[in-house]
Amino acid sequence: MKDSSATVSQLALLQQKLHSAKLALDEVNEDRNAKLQTLLQFIGHLSLACKGQNLELDNKLAKLRHNLNTFERVDEALPELVDVERLLKGQYHHVMVQLEESRTGLSQVIRQIQRVNSAPEKLKKEVNYFKQDLAKPFHTVWEYIPKVKQIIGFYETILQLQFNESEKLDVLPKHRQLAHELAQMISEIEFRKDQRDQVLVIKEVLSSEIEVDSLLEAYQTILALLLDNIAREKSASQEFLFALNDALAAVREVVSESYNHNQRSFQLKTQLNREINTRVDNAGEIIIDVEDIVDLKAQLTEQLNSIRSALARKEALEQREQALLRKSMETMRKELNELSNEANTYKERLFEQQKLNLLDSLTQLPNRAALEERMDLEYRNYQRHKSPLWVAVADIDHFKTINDSFGHSTGDKTLQVIAMALKNSLRDTEFVARYGGEEFVLLLPDVAPADIAQLLNRVREKVKNIPFKFKNQRITVTVSIGAAQVMGSELIHETFERADAALYKAKHESRDRVVIDV
Repeated sequence: MKDSSATVSQLALLQQKLHSAKLALDEVNEDRNAKLQTLLQFIGHLSLACKGQNLELDNKLAKLRHNLNTFERVDEALPELVDVERLLKGQYHHVMVQLEESRTGLSQVIRQIQRVNSAPEKLKKEVNYFKQDLAKPFHTVWEYIPKVKQIIGFYETILQLQFNESEKLDVLPKHRQLAHELAQMISEIEFRKDQRDQVLVIKEVLSSEIEVDSLLEAYQTILALLLDNIAREKSASQEFLFALNDALAAVREVVSESYNHNQRSFQLKTQLNREINTRVDNAGEIIIDVEDIVDLKAQLTEQLNSIRSALARKEALEQREQALLRKSMETMRKELNELSNEANTYKERLFEQQKLNLLDSLTQLPNRAALEERMDLEYRNYQRHKSPLWVAVADIDHFKTINDSFGHSTGDKTLQVIAMALKNSLRDTEFVARYGGEEFVLLLPDVAPADIAQLLNRVREKVKNIPFKFKNQRITVTVSIGAAQVMGSELIHETFERADAALYKAKHESRDRVVIDV
C-alpha cells in the first residue's frame, strides 16, 4: 500500500511538472510572439521610408503594413514580401532602362556632331573614339554624367571655332535679358556648399558688361552643376533601394523559415502533449483497475518512463526551438539595424531637401510652394471660423533700376534686407513668402477691416526707413502694396487676383502706397 501511495505521489509530482512545463512553454511562446510582433511593426515603419518611389510599390507596402499588424497574419504577408521584392528589383531595372535610353540619346547627339564638316581632324578623332566607347552599356549614373560633360565639351570646341572664324557677336538686348533671367534663376536655386563660390563668380559676371561667349559659358557651367546634383540624388536613391531590397529579402527569408519551423514545432509539441496526456490517463486507469501491487508497480514504472522520455524530448525540442529563434532574431536584428541606419540617413537627407524645397534660397523666406500650402491652410481656417483673412501683395518699387545701376549682387542684398524687414513686421500668426522676383505675398488672418490699412502702412514705412547705402550713395527703397479680404464663398486665389489688381493700381498711381480692394 505504501508503494501505491508513493506512486500516486510521484504521479502528482509529474503532473505538477507537466503543468509547470506548459506554463513555461506559454511564456516562451508569448515572448517569441512579442518579439516577432515588434519586428513586424518595425518592418511596417521601415516600409514607410520607401514611399514615393513608385505608385504600385506604395500600394503594396501599404497592404504589407496592414497584413503585418498581427503575427497571425504573417502567412498572408509572405506573398506581399515577394511582390515588394519584385517591385524593388523592377525599380532597379527601370533605372537601367533609363540609362540605356540616355545612352541612345547620346548616340544621336554624337551623330549630329559628326555631321559638322568644319570640325578639326583632332576633334573628329576624339568624337569617333567617344562613339566607340559609347557602344558599351552604362551600369550607373556616374558613367552617364561624364559622357554628357564630354559632349558639352565637343559643342563648346565647335562653337569656339565658329566664333573665332566669324566676327565677334554683338551683345543685343535679348542677351542682357537672358543674363538677367539666368541670374534670377540662380538666386532661387539651392546649390551645394562646394558649388557656391563658383556660382557667385557666375553671378558677378552676369551682373557686369556681359559678352555672348561669357553668357554661353555661364549657361554651360550652371547646366553641368545641376546635372551633377541630379546625379547625386539619383545615386543616393538607387543605393537606398538596393539596401532596402537586400534587407527585405533577408527578413522575408528569416520570417518564412521561422514561421515554417514554428508550425513544425507546434505539431511536434501537440503530438508530445497528446502522448503525455495519454500516458497520464493510462496511469490513472492502471491505479483503478490493477489489484496486484507488483503488476501495478511494473505498469506504472513503464508509464512513468514513457512520460519522462516524452518530457525529455519536449524539453530538447523547446531548447532547440529557442536556440533557432535566438539565431533568427539576431540575424534579423543585424540586417534591420544596418537598414535602419541607411533609412535614417536617407530620411534626414529627404527632410533637409524637403525644407529646402519650401524655402527661398536667397531671402530664406518661404517660397511659392510653401505659400500655396499656407494659403490652403488659412482658407480652411477661414471656412471653419469665418474670421477675417487678408491677402496682400507687395512689390519693390524701381527694383530693376537698382540691378542696372548697382549690379545683381546689390539687388540680391536688397531683397534679403527687405525680406527680413517684412518678416519682422508681422506677428507669429501672420505669414510672408517670396512670390518671385521682387514680389512678396502676405497672409493676414484675424485682422479687422478697420485695422488693415494701418498694419500695411506700418509695414510700408518700415521698409522705407531702412538705411540703404550703395557705393557711398544713400538711397530710399520703397514698396507698393495691394490687399484684399476673402469675401463669402470666394476662393482664396480669386482674392489673390483682386489683391494683385490693387497692387497694379498702387504701382501706376504713385508707388510707395497701399491700395485696398473694397
